[in-house]
Amino acid sequence: MNQNNKQAIPVALVTGSARRIGAAIVQILHKSGYKVVIHCHHSHTQADKLAQLLNDLRADSALVIRQDLNQPDVGERLIHDVINRTGRLDLLVNNASLFRRTELHQWDARDHQELFAVNVLAPLALSMAAFPFLSQQRGCIVNITDIHAVKPLKGYASYCQTKAALAMQTRALARELAPTVRVNAVAPGAILWPEHENALNQDIREHIIAGTPLKSHGQPDYIAQAVLALIDNPFITGQILNVDGGRSVC
Repeated sequence: MNQNNKQAIPVALVTGSARRIGAAIVQILHKSGYKVVIHCHHSHTQADKLAQLLNDLRADSALVIRQDLNQPDVGERLIHDVINRTGRLDLLVNNASLFRRTELHQWDARDHQELFAVNVLAPLALSMAAFPFLSQQRGCIVNITDIHAVKPLKGYASYCQTKAALAMQTRALARELAPTVRVNAVAPGAILWPEHENALNQDIREHIIAGTPLKSHGQPDYIAQAVLALIDNPFITGQILNVDGGRSVC
């Protein structure tokens, strides 16, 4: 592919986008005309299947890049790979995140450091590496934070701190990268319950739903729609959009 063809359509990189919320974001961006870069670490089988599905709909419209975000040079390496393969970057969505229980009486500095590396430092490194390319397109960054950035969840102190840091990173970079790059965030409430060993137990799930005015959990598409709304409005920056069924007002 020549350079002119590479630059014909906008390109979006979505981290942690092989499944769940990330996959929903990728699909809505693809439907909106983006060429999508699906980033994954462990979920490469799901990522390959998603890319194949999207490429069947529109040829050469999706690709997969596999990288461990818990690496000091991941920002430069991942963005360099994207530019090398697509020729441009219009949108960065920092969606990848670790969700891990950290009981304070069993506090482990290594767990805390890994959570911060993936949830805070990787988005910052990616944003800084992407800035020159986003600036050329007057593009934007959207971070996926969490309602627990401001409403702590018992047993998840380290995770909540990382999301609070990412929320402040969103506001700080909106100041630093203006006027050529906008930076916003979406803060989901209860969307999909975690699927792994750190999954919330039934009592916690019921407590969360009871504290949600709309009395239900949301769907990944709701987050994807919010991301698209922030992308499409050229006069919004430095904002965190809560998509949480009203939990943030309780």
